[in-house]
Amino acid sequence: MTTVPQQRPAPSRDGGIFLSDVPARLDRLPWSRFHWLVVCAMGVTWIFDGLEVTLVSSLGAAIKDPRALGLSDAQVGLASSIYLAGAVLGALVFGRLTDELGRKRLFMVTIGVYFTATVLTGLSWDLWSYALFRFLTGIGIGGECAAMNSAVQELIPARRRGYTDLVINGSYWVGAGLAALGSVVLLDQRLFPAALGWRLGFLIGGLLALIVIYVRRFLPESPRWLMTHGRPDEASRVVAGIEAEVRKERGPLPPPAAAIALVHRTRTGLAETASTLLRVYPWRSLLSLILMATQAFCYNAIFFTYGLILTKFYDVSARDVGWFLLPFALGNFLGPLLLGHLFDRWGRKLMIGSTYAIAGALLALTGWLFKQGALDAETQTALWTVIFFFASAAASAAYLTIGESFPLETRAMSIALFYAIGTGVGGVAAPAAFAALIGSGSRLEILWGYLFGGGLMLLAAVAELVLGVRAERRPLEEVAPPLSLASRPRA
Repeated sequence: MTTVPQQRPAPSRDGGIFLSDVPARLDRLPWSRFHWLVVCAMGVTWIFDGLEVTLVSSLGAAIKDPRALGLSDAQVGLASSIYLAGAVLGALVFGRLTDELGRKRLFMVTIGVYFTATVLTGLSWDLWSYALFRFLTGIGIGGECAAMNSAVQELIPARRRGYTDLVINGSYWVGAGLAALGSVVLLDQRLFPAALGWRLGFLIGGLLALIVIYVRRFLPESPRWLMTHGRPDEASRVVAGIEAEVRKERGPLPPPAAAIALVHRTRTGLAETASTLLRVYPWRSLLSLILMATQAFCYNAIFFTYGLILTKFYDVSARDVGWFLLPFALGNFLGPLLLGHLFDRWGRKLMIGSTYAIAGALLALTGWLFKQGALDAETQTALWTVIFFFASAAASAAYLTIGESFPLETRAMSIALFYAIGTGVGGVAAPAAFAALIGSGSRLEILWGYLFGGGLMLLAAVAELVLGVRAERRPLEEVAPPLSLASRPRA
């Protein structure tokens, strides 16, 4: 494999050039139990995120009950925004540490933060304790985003990277479905009193993280991270261990492609990361920001407050909200699952652009029907299910795009940065703003919110068609050459 970067910083002061075939060896592996382990151990990140967000959406009406915390609509929206603010901070802090200290070390820490904070959320006693623990939970989830996406893209073969990444990110909706179904049981006051059911939801969700902590012990450090952080021999040993497991299952392996020449280096500073994003890849940076911010606004505005729409405009009881979220969650999961392989086959530009465009147009149409009073709870849910079948694939592809578009040494920080900025610009204010619109009771005001969200998705579609990167089936090192790449790779 020969890679020629568009622009490259001067060789690190660590010095020394070495050859590595680690990327080629990882990309030529057939699908195996090891890859399923990666999918299961890392996909639970989004399952838990979906569990968290859907619990809040499903339990929102219950938390407003005076026998629970007695929050108002605006306070429920505020707590959701505080959760997202925590996710932004967690992504930035842990994203930097993930590039500095390694993928495995950090994804073990972040799942521990999530576990602790979620359990504490179930023990909160007023608005501010609830908001604090939601903030800490967000820190854990934000950190998970950077560490998990980096590890997945670096361990999955290039030919399956798009599909796998989309399905893993789409597994968010498995958690959403579980939470929706669980909320039906937890909010049944024949089984649990109003003051207890919502607490059990958070406590059970947190305790499930203990299973993940155990499973992740069996995942190795990313060999690509080791390779570019002064530990090429260790990287080769890790790959050899993976290859040995795969050979037992799948037989002899094909020979790898050519090695690449790298310069020894151990760290990448923030100034170098900023220079890479802003000077070497400015258009990719702009595209990443647009994709992340637009999907964050639409999802956080609509999903965090969907339970409020059902209860306020369609007289759905709080305990029945989960039934309406189940088909919504199913559509969101089926989108990446059924469309994901096309991102590898037909290409990133076509599929990302079309999924954003279709979702945006349908979102605007549904908002207009809502304003006209033409929908009931069932038809509203059916339309949301169709919209987010496409929007879910689009949103998952935003994370895929960021992970593929920048050099390995800056990957986690890039994911964290654009997640943070996108969520901060497009997501943090959205739940509180839409909760206020819903609280007003005006269908016209809510329509303007939906039209704004649909317009943003259409803007993202245009940006992808103009600025998108053709990364399908290409090794990461070809899409964005490592900063440590030597000037003349050798076979």
